[in-house]
Amino acid sequence: MSIAAVVIGRNEGARLIACLTGLQGQVAQVIYVDSGSSDGSVVAAEGLGAQVIALDMRQGFTAARARNAGLAVVNSDIELVQFLDGDCVVRDGWLDSAQRFLDAHPHVAVVCGRRRERHPEASVYNTLIDDEWDTPVGEARACGGDALMRVQSLRDVGGYRDTLIAGEEPELCVRLRHAGWKIWRLDAEMTWHDAQITQFSQWWRRSQRAGHAFAEGAYLHGARPERHWVGETRRALLWGAFLPCSILLLTLFTGPTTLFLFALYTLQIARLSLHRDLKWASFTVLGKIPEAIGAVQFYWHHIRGGKSKIIEYK
Repeated sequence: MSIAAVVIGRNEGARLIACLTGLQGQVAQVIYVDSGSSDGSVVAAEGLGAQVIALDMRQGFTAARARNAGLAVVNSDIELVQFLDGDCVVRDGWLDSAQRFLDAHPHVAVVCGRRRERHPEASVYNTLIDDEWDTPVGEARACGGDALMRVQSLRDVGGYRDTLIAGEEPELCVRLRHAGWKIWRLDAEMTWHDAQITQFSQWWRRSQRAGHAFAEGAYLHGARPERHWVGETRRALLWGAFLPCSILLLTLFTGPTTLFLFALYTLQIARLSLHRDLKWASFTVLGKIPEAIGAVQFYWHHIRGGKSKIIEYK
Protein backbone atom coordinates (compact mmCIF):
# COMPACT_ATOMS: atom_id res chain seq x y z
CA MET A 1 0.00 0.00 0.00
CA SER A 2 1.28 3.47 -0.86
CA ILE A 3 1.57 6.22 1.74
CA ALA A 4 1.03 9.98 1.70
CA ALA A 5 2.13 12.35 4.46
CA VAL A 6 0.09 15.35 5.59
CA VAL A 7 2.09 17.86 7.61
CA ILE A 8 0.49 20.90 9.25
CA GLY A 9 2.27 23.90 10.71
CA ARG A 10 2.81 27.59 11.14
CA ASN A 11 6.15 29.34 11.56
CA GLU A 12 7.98 26.13 12.46
CA GLY A 13 11.18 27.25 10.72
CA ALA A 14 14.02 24.75 10.93
CA ARG A 15 11.72 22.20 12.56
CA LEU A 16 9.53 22.09 9.45
CA ILE A 17 12.55 21.65 7.21
CA ALA A 18 13.70 18.73 9.35
CA CYS A 19 10.19 17.24 9.22
CA LEU A 20 9.88 17.42 5.44
CA THR A 21 13.47 16.31 4.84
CA GLY A 22 12.86 13.23 6.97
CA LEU A 23 9.94 12.22 4.73
CA GLN A 24 11.86 12.37 1.47
CA GLY A 25 12.09 8.96 -0.20
CA GLN A 26 9.73 7.38 2.34
CA VAL A 27 6.29 8.38 1.04
CA ALA A 28 4.67 8.76 -2.37
CA GLN A 29 3.17 12.19 -1.69
CA VAL A 30 4.03 14.96 0.77
CA ILE A 31 1.39 17.59 1.51
CA TYR A 32 2.14 20.61 3.68
CA VAL A 33 -0.80 22.64 4.98
CA ASP A 34 0.32 26.08 6.12
CA SER A 35 -1.77 28.22 8.46
CA GLY A 36 -0.50 31.75 7.85
CA SER A 37 3.26 31.42 8.31
CA SER A 38 5.40 34.52 8.02
CA ASP A 39 8.81 32.84 8.32
CA GLY A 40 9.21 31.51 4.77
CA SER A 41 7.75 28.08 5.58
CA VAL A 42 5.77 27.96 2.33
CA VAL A 43 8.81 28.67 0.16
CA ALA A 44 10.90 26.18 2.13
CA ALA A 45 8.26 23.46 1.78
CA GLU A 46 7.93 24.04 -1.95
CA GLY A 47 11.70 23.88 -2.29
CA LEU A 48 11.65 20.47 -0.64
CA GLY A 49 9.08 19.19 -3.12
CA ALA A 50 6.00 19.29 -0.91
CA GLN A 51 2.56 20.07 -2.29
CA VAL A 52 1.61 23.20 -0.36
CA ILE A 53 -1.89 24.24 0.67
CA ALA A 54 -2.29 27.68 2.21
CA LEU A 55 -5.21 27.56 4.62
CA ASP A 56 -7.67 30.43 4.32
CA MET A 57 -7.18 32.09 7.69
CA ARG A 58 -10.32 34.20 7.36
CA GLN A 59 -12.27 31.12 8.43
CA GLY A 60 -10.22 30.65 11.58
CA PHE A 61 -7.60 27.99 12.20
CA THR A 62 -8.00 24.57 13.75
CA ALA A 63 -5.61 21.66 13.38
CA ALA A 64 -8.62 19.53 12.43
CA ARG A 65 -9.45 21.84 9.53
CA ALA A 66 -5.83 21.80 8.37
CA ARG A 67 -5.66 17.99 8.44
CA ASN A 68 -8.89 17.76 6.48
CA ALA A 69 -7.49 20.14 3.88
CA GLY A 70 -4.50 17.86 3.44
CA LEU A 71 -6.61 14.72 3.37
CA ALA A 72 -8.77 16.21 0.61
CA VAL A 73 -5.86 16.31 -1.86
CA VAL A 74 -4.34 12.90 -1.14
CA ASN A 75 -4.00 11.11 -4.46
CA SER A 76 -6.81 8.68 -5.26
CA ASP A 77 -4.45 5.71 -5.56
CA ILE A 78 -2.98 6.18 -2.08
CA GLU A 79 -4.41 4.03 0.71
CA LEU A 80 -2.56 5.25 3.81
CA VAL A 81 -1.81 8.71 5.20
CA GLN A 82 0.71 9.63 7.86
CA PHE A 83 -0.32 12.75 9.77
CA LEU A 84 2.45 14.84 11.31
CA ASP A 85 2.77 18.16 13.06
CA GLY A 86 5.42 20.42 11.58
CA ASP A 87 7.54 20.22 14.73
CA CYS A 88 7.90 16.42 14.43
CA VAL A 89 10.31 14.15 12.56
CA VAL A 90 9.35 10.59 11.64
CA ARG A 91 11.72 7.95 13.01
CA ASP A 92 13.60 5.53 10.78
CA GLY A 93 11.68 2.31 10.26
CA TRP A 94 8.35 3.60 11.58
CA LEU A 95 6.47 3.75 8.29
CA ASP A 96 7.60 0.27 7.26
CA SER A 97 6.62 -1.35 10.56
CA ALA A 98 3.32 0.54 10.78
CA GLN A 99 2.40 -0.38 7.20
CA ARG A 100 3.21 -4.05 7.81
CA PHE A 101 0.96 -4.03 10.86
CA LEU A 102 -1.96 -2.54 8.92
CA ASP A 103 -1.40 -5.05 6.12
CA ALA A 104 -1.72 -7.86 8.64
CA HIS A 105 -4.65 -6.35 10.56
CA PRO A 106 -7.37 -5.16 8.14
CA HIS A 107 -9.70 -4.29 11.05
CA VAL A 108 -7.32 -1.58 12.32
CA ALA A 109 -7.80 1.92 10.90
CA VAL A 110 -5.20 3.86 12.89
CA VAL A 111 -1.81 2.85 14.18
CA CYS A 112 0.53 4.98 16.27
CA GLY A 113 3.80 4.46 18.11
CA ARG A 114 6.00 6.22 20.64
CA ARG A 115 6.23 9.96 20.18
CA ARG A 116 9.23 11.29 22.09
CA GLU A 117 10.21 14.77 23.12
CA ARG A 118 13.57 15.61 21.55
CA HIS A 119 14.77 17.67 24.53
CA PRO A 120 12.97 16.46 27.67
CA GLU A 121 15.81 17.82 29.79
CA ALA A 122 15.22 21.39 28.57
CA SER A 123 12.39 22.03 31.04
CA VAL A 124 10.13 20.29 33.51
CA TYR A 125 7.28 20.89 31.06
CA ASN A 126 9.04 19.02 28.26
CA THR A 127 9.66 16.14 30.65
CA LEU A 128 5.98 16.01 31.60
CA ILE A 129 4.94 16.00 27.93
CA ASP A 130 7.34 13.18 27.13
CA ASP A 131 5.84 11.14 29.98
CA GLU A 132 2.32 11.97 28.77
CA TRP A 133 3.05 10.36 25.42
CA ASP A 134 4.23 7.07 26.93
CA THR A 135 0.86 5.40 26.46
CA PRO A 136 0.08 1.67 26.84
CA VAL A 137 0.92 -0.65 23.95
CA GLY A 138 -1.88 -2.58 22.27
CA GLU A 139 -5.45 -1.74 21.36
CA ALA A 140 -6.16 1.88 22.25
CA ARG A 141 -9.12 4.19 22.45
CA ALA A 142 -7.38 7.08 20.68
CA CYS A 143 -4.22 8.35 19.05
CA GLY A 144 -2.43 11.71 19.02
CA GLY A 145 -1.51 14.08 16.20
CA ASP A 146 1.04 11.69 14.69
CA ALA A 147 -0.48 8.49 13.31
CA LEU A 148 -0.72 6.34 10.19
CA MET A 149 -4.34 5.96 9.05
CA ARG A 150 -6.35 4.31 6.31
CA VAL A 151 -7.53 7.02 3.92
CA GLN A 152 -10.85 5.38 3.10
CA SER A 153 -11.80 4.79 6.73
CA LEU A 154 -11.25 8.49 7.44
CA ARG A 155 -13.36 9.55 4.50
CA ASP A 156 -16.11 7.11 5.43
CA VAL A 157 -16.59 8.80 8.83
CA GLY A 158 -16.30 12.33 7.43
CA GLY A 159 -12.71 13.06 8.44
CA TYR A 160 -11.86 15.30 11.35
CA ARG A 161 -14.43 17.55 13.00
CA ASP A 162 -13.37 20.96 11.65
CA THR A 163 -14.72 23.02 14.52
CA LEU A 164 -12.72 21.42 17.34
CA ILE A 165 -9.91 23.62 18.63
CA ALA A 166 -8.34 20.66 20.45
CA GLY A 167 -8.84 16.95 21.01
CA GLU A 168 -9.61 16.30 17.36
CA GLU A 169 -7.82 12.93 17.14
CA PRO A 170 -9.58 11.29 20.12
CA GLU A 171 -12.93 12.55 18.82
CA LEU A 172 -12.18 11.09 15.39
CA CYS A 173 -11.18 7.80 17.00
CA VAL A 174 -14.53 7.65 18.82
CA ARG A 175 -16.35 7.78 15.49
CA LEU A 176 -13.98 5.28 13.89
CA ARG A 177 -14.53 2.81 16.72
CA HIS A 178 -18.27 3.27 16.47
CA ALA A 179 -17.95 2.39 12.78
CA GLY A 180 -16.29 -0.91 13.72
CA TRP A 181 -12.63 0.05 13.33
CA LYS A 182 -9.84 -0.45 15.87
CA ILE A 183 -7.03 1.86 17.01
CA TRP A 184 -3.66 0.36 17.86
CA ARG A 185 -0.53 1.55 19.67
CA LEU A 186 2.65 -0.26 18.59
CA ASP A 187 5.76 -0.75 20.68
CA ALA A 188 7.81 1.17 18.11
CA GLU A 189 9.55 4.52 17.88
CA MET A 190 7.37 6.80 15.75
CA THR A 191 8.42 10.48 15.89
CA TRP A 192 10.63 13.04 17.55
CA HIS A 193 8.77 16.10 18.78
CA ASP A 194 10.19 19.53 19.65
CA ALA A 195 7.76 21.20 22.06
CA GLN A 196 9.99 24.06 23.19
CA ILE A 197 7.84 24.68 26.25
CA THR A 198 10.12 26.52 28.64
CA GLN A 199 7.72 28.85 30.46
CA PHE A 200 5.02 28.23 33.04
CA SER A 201 2.56 30.31 30.99
CA GLN A 202 2.97 27.97 28.02
CA TRP A 203 2.24 24.92 30.16
CA TRP A 204 -0.77 26.72 31.68
CA ARG A 205 -2.30 27.50 28.27
CA ARG A 206 -1.67 23.96 27.06
CA SER A 207 -3.52 22.64 30.13
CA GLN A 208 -6.30 25.15 29.51
CA ARG A 209 -6.65 23.86 25.97
CA ALA A 210 -6.84 20.30 27.31
CA GLY A 211 -9.69 21.30 29.61
CA HIS A 212 -11.59 22.79 26.70
CA ALA A 213 -11.07 19.55 24.75
CA PHE A 214 -12.28 17.45 27.70
CA ALA A 215 -15.50 19.46 28.06
CA GLU A 216 -16.28 19.54 24.35
CA GLY A 217 -15.46 15.86 23.94
CA ALA A 218 -17.76 14.97 26.84
CA TYR A 219 -20.49 17.14 25.34
CA LEU A 220 -20.22 15.34 21.98
CA HIS A 221 -19.71 11.75 23.14
CA GLY A 222 -20.33 11.70 26.88
CA ALA A 223 -23.38 9.44 26.75
CA ARG A 224 -23.10 5.77 27.71
CA PRO A 225 -21.43 3.54 26.85
CA GLU A 226 -18.68 5.80 25.45
CA ARG A 227 -18.45 8.34 28.31
CA HIS A 228 -15.75 10.12 26.33
CA TRP A 229 -13.73 12.39 28.64
CA VAL A 230 -16.56 12.63 31.18
CA GLY A 231 -14.27 11.64 34.05
CA GLU A 232 -11.55 14.07 32.95
CA THR A 233 -14.05 16.91 32.77
CA ARG A 234 -15.52 16.15 36.18
CA ARG A 235 -12.10 16.00 37.83
CA ALA A 236 -11.08 19.29 36.25
CA LEU A 237 -14.25 21.04 37.41
CA LEU A 238 -14.12 19.50 40.89
CA TRP A 239 -10.48 20.24 41.72
CA GLY A 240 -10.03 23.31 39.54
CA ALA A 241 -13.30 25.17 40.12
CA PHE A 242 -15.89 23.79 42.54
CA LEU A 243 -13.60 22.92 45.45
CA PRO A 244 -11.45 26.10 45.53
CA CYS A 245 -14.46 28.35 44.98
CA SER A 246 -16.39 26.56 47.74
CA ILE A 247 -13.51 26.93 50.20
CA LEU A 248 -13.16 30.64 49.47
CA LEU A 249 -16.90 31.14 49.79
CA LEU A 250 -16.96 29.36 53.15
CA THR A 251 -14.09 31.55 54.30
CA LEU A 252 -16.25 34.62 53.80
CA PHE A 253 -18.78 33.26 56.32
CA THR A 254 -16.65 31.28 58.76
CA GLY A 255 -13.33 33.11 58.75
CA PRO A 256 -9.80 32.28 57.59
CA THR A 257 -9.64 29.02 59.54
CA THR A 258 -11.60 27.39 56.70
CA LEU A 259 -8.56 27.85 54.49
CA PHE A 260 -7.09 24.73 56.07
CA LEU A 261 -9.34 22.81 53.65
CA PHE A 262 -6.80 23.61 50.94
CA ALA A 263 -4.77 20.86 52.61
CA LEU A 264 -6.95 18.54 50.56
CA TYR A 265 -4.75 19.42 47.60
CA THR A 266 -1.65 18.36 49.52
CA LEU A 267 -3.32 15.06 50.34
CA GLN A 268 -4.30 14.57 46.70
CA ILE A 269 -0.73 15.23 45.56
CA ALA A 270 0.56 12.73 48.13
CA ARG A 271 -1.95 10.13 46.93
CA LEU A 272 -1.09 10.57 43.27
CA SER A 273 2.65 10.53 43.93
CA LEU A 274 2.27 6.91 45.05
CA HIS A 275 1.50 6.04 41.41
CA ARG A 276 4.24 8.09 39.71
CA ASP A 277 6.40 10.76 41.36
CA LEU A 278 5.96 14.02 43.25
CA LYS A 279 6.67 16.24 40.25
CA TRP A 280 4.05 14.56 38.08
CA ALA A 281 1.52 14.52 40.92
CA SER A 282 2.04 18.21 41.71
CA PHE A 283 1.56 19.38 38.14
CA THR A 284 -1.40 17.03 37.67
CA VAL A 285 -3.23 18.62 40.59
CA LEU A 286 -2.19 22.18 39.73
CA GLY A 287 -3.21 21.59 36.12
CA LYS A 288 -6.83 21.11 37.14
CA ILE A 289 -7.18 24.88 37.53
CA PRO A 290 -6.35 25.80 33.90
CA GLU A 291 -8.26 22.71 32.75
CA ALA A 292 -11.33 23.97 34.60
CA ILE A 293 -10.91 27.40 33.01
CA GLY A 294 -10.79 25.77 29.57
CA ALA A 295 -13.90 23.70 30.33
CA VAL A 296 -15.81 26.77 31.50
CA GLN A 297 -14.72 28.59 28.34
CA PHE A 298 -16.29 25.86 26.25
CA TYR A 299 -19.56 25.96 28.19
CA TRP A 300 -19.69 29.76 28.03
CA HIS A 301 -19.19 29.89 24.27
CA HIS A 302 -21.57 26.99 23.72
CA ILE A 303 -24.36 28.60 25.74
CA ARG A 304 -23.90 31.88 23.88
CA GLY A 305 -23.88 30.09 20.53
CA GLY A 306 -20.40 31.34 19.66
CA LYS A 307 -17.17 29.66 18.65
CA SER A 308 -14.13 29.23 20.85
CA LYS A 309 -10.88 30.69 19.61
CA ILE A 310 -7.86 28.45 19.41
CA ILE A 311 -5.76 28.41 22.59
CA GLU A 312 -2.13 28.63 21.50
CA TYR A 313 0.82 27.93 23.75
CA LYS A 314 3.73 28.38 21.33
